[in-house]
Amino acid sequence: MKPPKLALSLFAALTLLAGGCSQQSSTDTATTTATKPAQPYEAVAAQGKGFTVGAVMSANTVYVLFDPQCPHCGHLWEASVPLLKKVKFVWIPVAIMGGKSTPQGAALLAAANPAELMAEHEKSVLAGTGGIAASANIPAELEQAIQKNTQLFNSLGVDSVPYILARNTRTGQVVTNNGALSTPALAEFLGLEQP
Repeated sequence: MKPPKLALSLFAALTLLAGGCSQQSSTDTATTTATKPAQPYEAVAAQGKGFTVGAVMSANTVYVLFDPQCPHCGHLWEASVPLLKKVKFVWIPVAIMGGKSTPQGAALLAAANPAELMAEHEKSVLAGTGGIAASANIPAELEQAIQKNTQLFNSLGVDSVPYILARNTRTGQVVTNNGALSTPALAEFLGLEQP
């Protein structure tokens, strides 16, 4: 007897929303033995290099460390879109999932309109087509930025992306989360009114 389609769909959705992509062994992944920063939110704000989308003038900044090859990051991207008028997101690319991560992250950082390119990229990743085409010929400063982002990610002691750091607007407390969230869960996590 086959399980009901609705039950399978619900199980798949819950698994996806609760998940994140973990580091894989890779020769191109930077590692670090640095100790965990005492103030991770401040460390990411000061050291992470990413692109900003959303309410640029917002006092509330949400940092998302993501790997361009991570489908869970794609789901978080989609969940964040309805909140862009309320909060500023800084998406910080890291390279923990393989050879395409650095070139795609560099393409996103260098884009004239990173939000548009990210939307195109994540749509492709979620469709299973691998994301945007990106040149393996990366400017040295962008490659170094992604390596430093990856070292920062590793220094935080987290093991999967997406990794979210924010200040909850209701409590003022720094909050962190590994994995994708739905839009309502993300709004709650950030202390925002439901969209």
